[in-house]
Amino acid sequence: MMPRIGLALAGGGPLGAIYEIGALCALEESITGLRLTQCQGYVGVSAGGFVAAGLANGIGPRELCRSFIENEGPPDDVFDPALLMRPAWGEFAKRLARAPGLAGGAALDYALGFATRSQVLDQLGRAMPTGLFSNRTVHQHLSRVFGAPGRSNDFRTLARRLVLVAVDLDSGDARPFGLPGHDHVPISLAVQASAALPGLFPPVEIDGRCYVDGVLRKTLHASVLLDEGLDLLICLNPLVPYDSPADAHRPADGARAPLARLVDGGLPQVLSQTFRTLIRSRMELGLRQYDQLHPDTDILLFEPDARDAKVFFTNPFSYSQRRRMAEHAYQATRTQLRARRAALGPRLARHGLGWSAALDDPRRTLLDTRPTPVGRANEALRRLETTLDALDAALTA
Repeated sequence: MMPRIGLALAGGGPLGAIYEIGALCALEESITGLRLTQCQGYVGVSAGGFVAAGLANGIGPRELCRSFIENEGPPDDVFDPALLMRPAWGEFAKRLARAPGLAGGAALDYALGFATRSQVLDQLGRAMPTGLFSNRTVHQHLSRVFGAPGRSNDFRTLARRLVLVAVDLDSGDARPFGLPGHDHVPISLAVQASAALPGLFPPVEIDGRCYVDGVLRKTLHASVLLDEGLDLLICLNPLVPYDSPADAHRPADGARAPLARLVDGGLPQVLSQTFRTLIRSRMELGLRQYDQLHPDTDILLFEPDARDAKVFFTNPFSYSQRRRMAEHAYQATRTQLRARRAALGPRLARHGLGWSAALDDPRRTLLDTRPTPVGRANEALRRLETTLDALDAALTA
């Protein structure tokens, strides 16, 4: 009898997706019998939903790596995280159109004594955009990816359970898209809603309700799979609080870590550490509950080392850094598996899984670390020459 294996993927923005893809490649290649596109069920939150939806559609970790990190493969599959940095012009325009009326009404109420200063500010706040960037490209891109032959953008036609969790903004309730009653929504739209982090992206409207990032309620939402019965649940959480003692992370060459004190990094680093701490503490509580309520299910958690500065300080929108982070996640997960081999071995064996010889191969890498292939360099030169020729012709004319 085949083991019932589930996969729960937490969020973390583009960086989280990159880490998860690298880690999943390492897990599948290091554990014999593990096929991550053939799990009984998947649950994804935020960026984890992006990865989970791909796996449920039969897109393996290596394929996800090629399209999301290396920007290679079929054109419709390639996704550049930098697309998420497009301003939410539609949201800006909608709010700007309301500004004159709100300002006039607030000024009149204040002048007539009907509103205090704080009430005026509250009225003017309605003109502020609900998000800085647009993530509509997520829905648009994934609808094309899942529309390819052999794939599906419909939860109801998938061969395996897929649950993508978002939060109803007006009630605060978690909405498990993919479960009966919530499975009519396109998968691509559910991914967009699950990843709509408040402040960065506007809420996503579905059936007249507005939805935001599912991480606001829970980090993993694994109970939606555990309640259906599993033998093994593999959890990935890419965001952990960074542990940065002043002298604990100094590289061997004597150089200092990126920041000895996170406060020196300003508001972005403070907010990042705060967010990571909050979701990590909630996940710990959730895991304890899972162990109590589902004692017959083996639950394995994989996440970065808290002392790993590379994970905390990487810019996920940089192509070169995306490649380095994916490789780093791949190798870090392999190192973690080797360190936990004695403890994990018996638990994996209970489900017919074992260790692959690839785990001990020191030459194994996720990405090709050699310089850019000559063919690609020649293509770039060809394009440059064509552009220069066209410019020369224009100037001559």
